[in-house]
Amino acid sequence: MSECLSVVVPAYNEAGTLVAVIQKLLAVPHLLEVVIVDDCSNDWTGDMAEELAHSHPKVKVLHHSTNRGKTEALKTGFTSTRGDIVIVQDADLEYDPSEIVNVIKPILSGEADVVYGSRFLVRKETRVLYFYHYLANKALTFFSNLFTNVNLTDVETGYKAFRGDIIRHMKITSSGFGFEIEATAKVAKLKCRIYEVPISYHGRTYEEGKKISVKDGIVAFWYVIKFNMFCSLKNSYRFLPATAAPAIRRV
Repeated sequence: MSECLSVVVPAYNEAGTLVAVIQKLLAVPHLLEVVIVDDCSNDWTGDMAEELAHSHPKVKVLHHSTNRGKTEALKTGFTSTRGDIVIVQDADLEYDPSEIVNVIKPILSGEADVVYGSRFLVRKETRVLYFYHYLANKALTFFSNLFTNVNLTDVETGYKAFRGDIIRHMKITSSGFGFEIEATAKVAKLKCRIYEVPISYHGRTYEEGKKISVKDGIVAFWYVIKFNMFCSLKNSYRFLPATAAPAIRRV
């Protein structure tokens, strides 16, 4: 594969880091396009995104007229992608775009349908921050694994890469930060070949712009139950990705 990678960048008030993130993304091998979704930012994020799109033909921008949350921004972005592989990149610098090539490698080699970049699988460079967040993430990952019967180490990671036909056909109905749990439940139901690879993590404090809250964590536990117990495979996808069937049936 040459230019096969679509990167979706949900952005809300990330004027301080957006340019640096996009510049790093433009250097990623196999890049086809970068899709920035400005979720009605009230700083200069939208204007900066437009300037980047005018300067770089691989960058395009979509705008929300109201702030709708990360999951809605991802839905908007996924619909617009064309790549055989789609990955999410947050608009801050918590995740290093130079590591994307390692995250998508199992898909490029035909071994995986979905790859998660794990902050805990093997400890790489990681900023030491909130212990309670660490405990909550571990508890949520364990709870999710109980229902999906997959042994993930980091369900809440921001680096999730998918075969394009899988993520574009997925029906996404959660809100806020619910995408992480919903997507995990649905790729497990589809019996995708899921891999994890180690990544570094440069977390932010709330003073530096971190947005996820305690409420989001509580809602995530409900989403584990909802999307695993009350959402069938038929209701998870617009139609089952026909091109995925032969590979998925080997699992």
